[in-house]
Amino acid sequence: MAARGHVQDPNDRRLRPIYDYLDNGNNKMAIQQADKLLKKHKDLHCAKVLKAIGLQRTGKQDEAFTLAQEVTVLEPTDDNSLQALTILYREMHRPELVTKLYEAAVKKVPLSEEYHSHLFMAYARVGEYKKMQQAGMALYKIVPKNPYYFWSVMSLVMQAISAKDEKLAQTMFLPLAERMVEKMVKEEKIEAEAEVQLYFMILERLGKCDEALEVIRGPLGEKLTSELQSRERKCMMLYRRLERWPECNALAQKLLLKNPDDWQFYPSYFDSLFYLMDQPWSPPEEGEHCSEGSVHHTVAEVVRFVEERIKAEDGKDSRSLRGPYLARLELIHRLRERGYPEENLPGEPLDLMVQFFRMFGDKPCCITDLKIYLHLLAPDQHVQFINRLSELVPLGEQGEDGFTFPEDTKSLQRHLCVCQLSRALGLHHSLDVSGKLRLITELKAHYRHGLKFGSTALKTELQFSDMYCLMAAHVYIDLWTETGNEDMVWQGLGLLEEGLSHSSSNAQFKLLLLLLYCRLGAFEPVVDLYSSLDAKHIQHDTIGFLLTRYAESLGQFAAASQSCNFSLRFFHSNQKDTSEYIIQAYKYGAFEKIPEFIALRNRLNQSLHFAQVRTERMLLDLFLEADIVLSLEESVKAMSLSSEEDDIPWDSLRDNRDLTVFTNWDPKERQLTDEHRIRSLEEESMWLQIRSLTLRLLASLTPSGHAPSQQNSEISNENGVGDKSSLLRSLLSQLNQTLQTASQIAEKHVQYPLLGPPSTRLASALSIGSCQCQAAALQLSVHLQELESAGLDESTELQTQICYVFKSLVVQLQEMLNKCKGDLLEMKESKLKTQPFLLENLVFFVETVSVVLWTASYCAKILRPLKSSLQKKKKKKKDANAALPLVVCGFQELTGSLQAILTHAVDHIRGQESGITAQRLASLSLEGTSQEEASFTKAAMDKVQGSYLRSLQELPCESNRNLVTLSVSDLFTTLSGCELCLDFSSCYPSPHASGTHATLIAHKP
Repeated sequence: MAARGHVQDPNDRRLRPIYDYLDNGNNKMAIQQADKLLKKHKDLHCAKVLKAIGLQRTGKQDEAFTLAQEVTVLEPTDDNSLQALTILYREMHRPELVTKLYEAAVKKVPLSEEYHSHLFMAYARVGEYKKMQQAGMALYKIVPKNPYYFWSVMSLVMQAISAKDEKLAQTMFLPLAERMVEKMVKEEKIEAEAEVQLYFMILERLGKCDEALEVIRGPLGEKLTSELQSRERKCMMLYRRLERWPECNALAQKLLLKNPDDWQFYPSYFDSLFYLMDQPWSPPEEGEHCSEGSVHHTVAEVVRFVEERIKAEDGKDSRSLRGPYLARLELIHRLRERGYPEENLPGEPLDLMVQFFRMFGDKPCCITDLKIYLHLLAPDQHVQFINRLSELVPLGEQGEDGFTFPEDTKSLQRHLCVCQLSRALGLHHSLDVSGKLRLITELKAHYRHGLKFGSTALKTELQFSDMYCLMAAHVYIDLWTETGNEDMVWQGLGLLEEGLSHSSSNAQFKLLLLLLYCRLGAFEPVVDLYSSLDAKHIQHDTIGFLLTRYAESLGQFAAASQSCNFSLRFFHSNQKDTSEYIIQAYKYGAFEKIPEFIALRNRLNQSLHFAQVRTERMLLDLFLEADIVLSLEESVKAMSLSSEEDDIPWDSLRDNRDLTVFTNWDPKERQLTDEHRIRSLEEESMWLQIRSLTLRLLASLTPSGHAPSQQNSEISNENGVGDKSSLLRSLLSQLNQTLQTASQIAEKHVQYPLLGPPSTRLASALSIGSCQCQAAALQLSVHLQELESAGLDESTELQTQICYVFKSLVVQLQEMLNKCKGDLLEMKESKLKTQPFLLENLVFFVETVSVVLWTASYCAKILRPLKSSLQKKKKKKKDANAALPLVVCGFQELTGSLQAILTHAVDHIRGQESGITAQRLASLSLEGTSQEEASFTKAAMDKVQGSYLRSLQELPCESNRNLVTLSVSDLFTTLSGCELCLDFSSCYPSPHASGTHATLIAHKP
């Protein structure tokens, strides 16, 4: 037997089938196999935990948690059970339970290196930095290895970073961490680069730059080998922080001599020059200028240095480097900013930029290099500059269409660069309409000619001439925005669709198509476009707004839900994923990355987009799923919604949107400004506040947010009703104040560049009256609570006030519906016209009707016990013929009016559907376009038409299935009778049963 070596644990053999079933996703079989095993081996704890994992994955969380706790209380120490419990608790998002698990294991097996390290990592997952420090030191005492010691040191640093009291961090945590590292330095126990990096991080955070510089330049700095020029970059950073400009200048010189194309050191070189000039500084008469060598402290020396680098590049047989040539332009830019005489500048910018184009014009980066220095040219030099560049572009013979084309890809790139620079200088924008149309024709001709160079390219590769197509689309957009001619945007869409057919991986085509379709109110084609972008990780936060902004507002509710899920899935995994990154950083000694991971997690948790998507998703779920008050309550409970809690970090919200994601060659005066960014953030925050307050007020309409009132005010306060009423008043007051501020913002009518941030729904919501109507409806909840406390006998004035609100709501809803009238899509004189704002107005109407109907149902809930009490009094007084209370009559009128309004709304939507379906887009004549161009343009029109139909079909579907499952028709019939029956549970059909409520709003065709 001994010769057989390691004998497998029989329990591992027994558990293997369960592991296999779980790995393959066959959770039911895993549960069955675990049950069979537990019948034979009742004390096999791991089998019980594996069964719990299967239960968790099949949605039986409570049973899974009960089983897990049964094993946890036994404090297991076998590795299988501990690892299985760790997996289970992580899937339950309960990492804090893993710490208790290993705390118990460590107590039972105090000398286990494995359990101590697992305990440390468990603390890391929940951010228990103090306990991490203690666990690290306990581990080091058991197994004296350097990594464990520095785990403890890093945990001290994390305590300093997370400390709310900066003084505590600077006087206790960081000095203690410094002393711990210094102890290892004195004992010469520093072994790894990570340990030196951690020492540097501590000194840097303590502001001990001189000491940090000594470490980097000393023997310990020699261990910094993982990154190229790591020591030099750290020295440069410290010199700048210490304002040791001579050393900064000299070090930059040395590094630029080694690599004149390393741009990161040119800014330091120029900055140090001007600081030395301002001090003023002069070199010592004897010896070195500084510890790093000689210093250039005059403009003449710096100019000479740059010119020498350029001469060295000119004399090379191989291709020149761009760095020195760009450095000369950067130096001119900085000298001009300081008012340096023009005659003393190192050259004429126009000539130098032409020279740069001559050398590097065939590189795609040439446009980005030169674009940032175009401001050096005088306005009267713009045309001359483009003409001189055009002379350097080799073109072939003139073709039949009057254009000359490049004969190879390098010439194509030069010509393309000239076109891009022309647009960046504003020459395209200064053309009249006919000039722009000629420009479009030329750009399209160059685009189609250039396709031959990419005829053998893979599908994933871009075409060489794609930028011509994109630029032509931009000119079409210019014409659309300037003239209002929708033919231009249709042709632009067709051109982009054509470009995408040849270059299916071009992200810029997809982004611009996405934007234009959304602006035209067509969301259906956008979903596939965004999906094909294959956004990864952080991009769901930076560009996700392009999708989520329009999803719900254009009536595509199913797609809106899917769009929100795209983003929320990323944000929800952020917490778990970041914890794993931190653990890996500890394992591999990447200590400097740990604060970066923490900062990333905080940045995402505080993301404006995250807060928006989460709020909109919850509202969307209510609009889609909450049918009547019972279902509304269930939805609120499922989302753990509370009107008391506001978990949005308003003071620390971060705008992580990438507002420069579109390729843009517009001149500076047409581009996005800082003012635009501020105004956009202001609008987004204001709209988020309105939506968040609306959501919390809707939560208060559920029974969980409203307890039965007692006549005794003291009892009311004990039961929490008094507090609930004060909370409602507070929320309504906040909503009204926010709406006032929002109105002031909307009055500014800020216009953003088309390629900038999209406008929020704020202005449209206020214009149609949606926000005001919803606020008025929600205000009823307070009046109704007052009525409940006062009773029907002595509340005539209050009832009159409530009836006035009822009538006001009907008037407001009718006005909103009137603003939805008009043709969404129509053909006039063989031209297609769209009015996408009508679709957004319809969505606002649907949302507002939802809120009004929920409020009406809440009103019925309050009136029901009051009516019963009134009937009892009538029986005692034998006054059967007494008139109905004023509020009940008003409620009857409200329900009747709601029925009429919704019937008109359905008729309007049906009419829109019929009108759009009847449009024959194939009959459109697209003048001045080829048959191929026309086919792409008509395909884009078909997508818009189909999207409109889908939106209109989803609107009545949602209204039928969700809004009017409250069954206004039944409500109206019930309240119109001689007996006032407000028992909705008996009068109204279940939202999941077939009933008459489906007759009010048409089913989706």
